[in-house]
This record gives sequence, C-alpha cells and structure tokens, in this order.
Amino acid sequence: MNPKAAAQNALLKFRLIMENKIKILIADDHPLIREGLKLVLEKDTVFIITGEAKNGVEALNILRRNKIDIAVLDIEMPLLSGFEVARKIREEKLNVKIVFLTMYKDEQMFNEAMEIGASGYVIKENAVENIVECIKRISEGFNYVSPALSHFLIKSERAHKELIREIPSINDLTKTERMILRMIGEDKTTNQIANELHISYKTTENHRNNISRKLQLKGTHSLIKFAINNKHVL
Repeated sequence: MNPKAAAQNALLKFRLIMENKIKILIADDHPLIREGLKLVLEKDTVFIITGEAKNGVEALNILRRNKIDIAVLDIEMPLLSGFEVARKIREEKLNVKIVFLTMYKDEQMFNEAMEIGASGYVIKENAVENIVECIKRISEGFNYVSPALSHFLIKSERAHKELIREIPSINDLTKTERMILRMIGEDKTTNQIANELHISYKTTENHRNNISRKLQLKGTHSLIKFAINNKHVL
C-alpha cells in the first residue's frame, strides 16, 4: 500500500473510532469538579471529552460549534445558568442530551430540570460514583436520577398518574398541544411560543383554544392557571 493510501486508510479508521465514541461536554465553573469528572469518564474508552466550559456562554458556544452527544451542565454557572443553557438548546433544536449537576437536593429545582427536558440529574457529592452509569444509561435511551433523589421522581410520576385520573381528557391532547401547554406553564406568551415552534400566532391561538376545549377550561385565565399548577407533571 502506498503512503497516500495508507494515510487515507488510517484517517478512515480514526473517523470510525470517533463516530462510535460518546462525545461529552463538561460545563462547571469549578475546575476541580471538571477535572474530577474528566478523569473518571476518560477511564472508559467509549467516552471522549469533546469540550470543557467554565460558564454557560462558553458551554453554549461549544455546543453550537461541535457535535456533542451529552452535555453535563452545572445548574449554577456564571453568565448563563445550566437551565438557561438547556432552554437555548431546546430553542435552537440542538441535538444533545442534558445531564444537570447540582449540590442541592431541592424538589422544585428537580421538577424544573425535568420540565426543561433533562435526561440526567446528578448530585455533586455523588457525581464521581454516579456519572459513568448516568451517561451510559442515557446513551442507551434511558433517563437517570441520582439514587438520593429517586423519591422525587416517584412523587412526580404519581402526580402525573393522578392528573390523568382526574382529567382523563388530557390524553386527547396532541404532542404539539402538550408542548404548548408546558410552555404556557413556563409563563410564555403566544408570540414566544409561536416563535419557538416556528408556527404562526394564529395557529398557536388555535392550539390554545383546542387545549381549553379538550380540558373543558373556561374563562380568560383558566388555561394559564391550569398549566402553571400542573407544569411539573405535564
């Protein structure tokens, strides 16, 4: 094999190897946490750390420029929080799964993470022990929550089932209507929803009217009140 062909063959093999690796971004403003997670993850040859960021703006820029499979985001970061980065990811339709890191065992924060669409939620004090299993589970199509917070997940699932029992017509909502209902619960206006979903104002209003009709909600603010009260289980 001539040198040029050998080089091309080597490059092809390298690309195939890289394509099969799980590409990860670690974003945390504490360098020791970034380094600790990196050391643990890089022991497994299936993982590759494609980027590191010390704030939310850096993380978002890396995600925009690179193909990342999983973003590990600290919830509390300078410039943009992990939640703000996640919302930008959703708005810009970036194809990346999200793992949130936090030091707080807070139910409201957990519910907000789930509403945003997190695939993983890891407590920092257990991050070194949990992060490998977390990312492997997510890469296989499952979600992962630190065992210390599993009761939050069980509580949320029970509340969702209870909501369906109380209002069975919620199952009649289309995927788009459910998404709009969640966004209403996030206190987003019709204009904001229309812009994020790339649909017209009139189409969004029609969806809102259909949701109200299916859920038998009457009155100017009944839909907003319902969405806000139930956003953690929608």
